[in-house]
Amino acid sequence: MTMNNRWATVFDLWVDGQPKGQPRPRATAINGRVRVYDSGTAEGWKAQIQLAVRPHIQPEPFRCPILLVVSYFLPRPQRLCRRKDPAGPIPHVGKPDLDNLNKALLDSLVACGLLADDRWVVALDAWKWWHRKGDGPGAHLRMSALVTEPVGDDALHGTDCG
Repeated sequence: MTMNNRWATVFDLWVDGQPKGQPRPRATAINGRVRVYDSGTAEGWKAQIQLAVRPHIQPEPFRCPILLVVSYFLPRPQRLCRRKDPAGPIPHVGKPDLDNLNKALLDSLVACGLLADDRWVVALDAWKWWHRKGDGPGAHLRMSALVTEPVGDDALHGTDCG
């Protein structure tokens, strides 16, 4: 049987809010014992992601190769809001780091039950921008799943060809 792979879009959406990177775990000593904890600074952003993807959650989490394309739009500083500055998005160089933004995103997708594990993400195309003039911060997120389908004569046997 001949099979063909293609990417099927699961969702293409906007997440409102200020993107926050996943902070590094912190540790403290209490009564001679070390306690490791998360500072929680990204929790509000992660909740916004989960709220936005909630309509797309399936009864079972995705357990197939996943492609994520994300553009993070961070708050534009006043120094880039002058008349001579470009109106469109401007590449963002600085904190938060792109890998920490992606970690918060992936943790959110797993926590809400959309993905079984972040290991299923086989491709991640991520960008970081200052948002365009007149817009606000947030993220544009597109998730696609790899679908395997029969092709040729095999496609006519036992499948819905509609």
